[in-house]
Amino acid sequence: MSKVWIGRKPSHGLNDASAGPYWRAFWYYASMMLTFRTAMLSEGEEVGRVIRAAFTPYVRALGREFPAEGSARFAEEWQRFVAELERGDVYVALDGERIVGAVRTKLQEKDLYIHQIAVDPARQGTGVGSWLLQRIDEMARARGLGGLSLMTAEIAVANIRLYQRHGFAIVSRGPPDHGLDLHPRVNMVKSF
Repeated sequence: MSKVWIGRKPSHGLNDASAGPYWRAFWYYASMMLTFRTAMLSEGEEVGRVIRAAFTPYVRALGREFPAEGSARFAEEWQRFVAELERGDVYVALDGERIVGAVRTKLQEKDLYIHQIAVDPARQGTGVGSWLLQRIDEMARARGLGGLSLMTAEIAVANIRLYQRHGFAIVSRGPPDHGLDLHPRVNMVKSF
């Protein structure tokens, strides 16, 4: 990755804490060497593991659990996920050979809907989510789409802040369509 200064260039050594947050931001982005690509069908189980691990606390905060393996609902959700993989609607962030993040998308008439963005719990808080949002943004622009859209639970305050930092705006709030819980959702859009 090329070295690009963010903010002021520090005049001190590499580990000088007095350089402030700009130095840390530069060092972090310069050191993150991830690969972004379409997920392969053969990676379905590993991508599913990352999504499940990332979303378990979120799902439980909503008062729910993931469907049990072997259940009819699990089979239905797995078939939908496999279809997304086959269409090329799932993307991964790789650190070497390891999948550290995943994004499930759905092409809509004018934009790309982000169904889920998940980061392996061991890598949460390290910028992988932001990195994935940047890659999805670049991809949608390259396709000539008008923007990105997503929905998240209103209780996911940190996620809402993340999306807002990446240019998303709240366009509506309301109950979820699926009826699995009663927690209000926030619909967000980023127009290009």
